[in-house]
Amino acid sequence: MDAKAKVLAELIDRRGSRRAFAESIGLPPTTLQSMLTRGVGRASIDNVMKVCRALGITVEQLEAMARGLEENRDISTIAAHHDGEDWTEEELEEIERFKEFVRMRRQLKQRENQEKQE
Repeated sequence: MDAKAKVLAELIDRRGSRRAFAESIGLPPTTLQSMLTRGVGRASIDNVMKVCRALGITVEQLEAMARGLEENRDISTIAAHHDGEDWTEEELEEIERFKEFVRMRRQLKQRENQEKQE
C-alpha cells in the first residue's frame, strides 16, 4: 500500500465500512479495494477524484498528506512560535489541515506498529 493509499484508507476507515463508502459514491467496492492495495497511482484519475471529493479533500491535499510537505512542517513551527499573532482565515485553515495530517500520521504509525506485533 503506497502512502496515498494509506491516507485514503485511514480517512475512509474513520467513516466506517469501506464497502459502504464505495457504494455511497457509486464506486464498485472491488475498485476501491484495488486502489487501496495496488496503489493510488494505478487507479484512474476520475476514481481518485471521486474518492477525494467524497472525503472532502482535494487531490493536492492528498498528495500533501502523503508526502508530508516541508511547507506543512514549516507551518507547525510558525504556529508554535507565534502564539497570539493574528492569522488570516486561510492560514488558520492550513494550520487545521496540518494538525489533521499529523493526527492521521500518528494513527497510521500506531496501526503499522500493531500489525507488526501481530
